[in-house]
Amino acid sequence: MQCQVLSLVDHETAIIEMTVTGSWGRPLWQQAHDSVRENLSAHPPGLLLDLKYLEDPAAGSAPLWLSVGEQAARLQPPVPVAACLPIGSVLTERLERLGARRRLTVDADLEEVRAALNDRRPSTDQIRLKLAPEPIAAAVVRDLIRAACQEWHLETLLPRAQLVVSELVGNSVEHAGTYLDFVVTRLGPLRRGIVRGPSRLRVSVYGRDPQLPRLPAPELSYTGPHEQRGYGLRIVEAAARSWGALPTPDGKVVWAVLHDDTPVTPAPRR
Repeated sequence: MQCQVLSLVDHETAIIEMTVTGSWGRPLWQQAHDSVRENLSAHPPGLLLDLKYLEDPAAGSAPLWLSVGEQAARLQPPVPVAACLPIGSVLTERLERLGARRRLTVDADLEEVRAALNDRRPSTDQIRLKLAPEPIAAAVVRDLIRAACQEWHLETLLPRAQLVVSELVGNSVEHAGTYLDFVVTRLGPLRRGIVRGPSRLRVSVYGRDPQLPRLPAPELSYTGPHEQRGYGLRIVEAAARSWGALPTPDGKVVWAVLHDDTPVTPAPRR
């Protein structure tokens, strides 16, 4: 069985499903470790670990999955994590002995795991918009970001956020040529009174083109609009705390997370 780690984003829930296949060893550990790091950097509303096809008779992967739960719990807001594992497997039993259920939901039924994880998604502020693949789409999302940042008291993020969404939406319009979904999420609980601590913003663009974007080599020059768009991704890299792209069942999602580390206090209610 081929060793591989595949991550897929659910279009509706934005939960990332990470499937690990093959015999556990150093190569698969490296793949899984790198995928976990990238997936958590997207600060998703949930992470599902599909381990049904993982061959790990010695349960050597247990420390990694425990670490995933710990890392996800430290994020703000915390990211719920669930694992799909066969009942009675050595790995399942070792995770149980190590107290994994404090950080992980473990079940043998994939649909049950999906449902449980969906129920645990944190409630937060979010705006979704479907856009036609037209040049005006970038201007529309810039206006939307302005309104969102003002509503959520994240004006300090506005200049960077507008740069990022212009690039991501423009890239999708140029390459996908189909309707796209734009989602902006404030990474924090629904506001109730005074909010203390930093806030974060995640912007996501779902398109039908399955080809994942890549940064151009820094030493290369560009001569056309496609190359300019590629270099525009360096703007995203500079403006965002993290960014990336993952496949979806019908294409891909390109996301970016922006941080505002200044404590904010919403205006008093009238």
